[in-house]
Amino acid sequence: MTDPQHTTEPGYDIADEYRPEPPQPPPAPLWMDGSIRVGIHTSIAGDIAQALDSAHRLGCNALQIFSLSPRMWPRGSGSRIAETDAARFRARRAELQLGPLVVHDNYLINLASPDPVLRVRSIQAFHDELVRAVALGADFLVAHPGSGRGSSARQAIEEMARALRQATRGLKLDGLRILLENTSGMGTALGARFEELAAILDAAPDLPLGVCLDTAHMFHAGYDIRTEAGLERTVEAIERTVGLDRVFVLHMNDSKTPLGSRVDRHEHIGKGKVGLEAFRRILNHPMLSTKGAHGLAGRAFILETPLEAPGDDRRNVRTLWKLVGMTARQAPGAEDGFSMLRRPAKRKKKTKAATQRAQRARKANRANRAKRAGNRR
Repeated sequence: MTDPQHTTEPGYDIADEYRPEPPQPPPAPLWMDGSIRVGIHTSIAGDIAQALDSAHRLGCNALQIFSLSPRMWPRGSGSRIAETDAARFRARRAELQLGPLVVHDNYLINLASPDPVLRVRSIQAFHDELVRAVALGADFLVAHPGSGRGSSARQAIEEMARALRQATRGLKLDGLRILLENTSGMGTALGARFEELAAILDAAPDLPLGVCLDTAHMFHAGYDIRTEAGLERTVEAIERTVGLDRVFVLHMNDSKTPLGSRVDRHEHIGKGKVGLEAFRRILNHPMLSTKGAHGLAGRAFILETPLEAPGDDRRNVRTLWKLVGMTARQAPGAEDGFSMLRRPAKRKKKTKAATQRAQRARKANRANRAKRAGNRR
């Protein structure tokens, strides 16, 4: 009888295989705490970080900015933000606990353009917009869908999707999401109808896209959000097309022009054709203000109202907080008297003697002109 074979080598057990722990998802930003987020577009003039302090002093807990001048094509190194400035901006934003941070792109960009020169320039400019937004730690970059300028809507949508892919190529967006904004429908601009926005989203499913809805633009394009029934129809249309889970930001603007005008003119909240009660319904609508599939917090409401007199910005912010039912004590505190628009210096009143001298000088000038005219004859 042979002896049994003995071995010291352990048998293979699949349970012994090394399985690394799956990477933990990044923590949600502090602003995603479920609270109402109200902001306004603030100026970056002078120092970009001052835009954060302006929003804070106006009583906001969110904001929108341009990252460069929106009406000029950037050139060379001037299109970038120095890392020291970007780091200071990010640190100050964290200190003030502002969010979301929305960046609006350059008005000259037209990613749907059939013109090859404008198209290339627009793609490069939008690429630079993405780079700056990531450097600042922005949550959203809002872009206008552009205009086909003679091409069909279908062709323009396809061009837009291709341009978005080209502009984002090679970039790590670090959580930044691109939001397409609905338009008023002026000229051949895309995006006045929700169906067009949905078509762009569906044409680029590989990109982190979403939608920013502008109340004035909806009204200009013919969506009657003034009444309860009209708002319900509009919300149903949004859900049926782009989907409410892809709406991240609402631009809150009243309108100077009537329903269906297709003319883009913003007005102070409650002072235009949409009206105060309509904004109360929008801000408190359960499908527009509650949690969405995109995160832990409700949508952000960002003002782009006119700034025609000192205090206009502060008053519009205060109006939104009141419409959501927050008293002055409950809402973020605004600094008394602060406004992004400063009151111009008062002109010195002329003395009576100075006025008389000016009148005599004007009279003498008229007499001299008449004399010269007579001599020429």
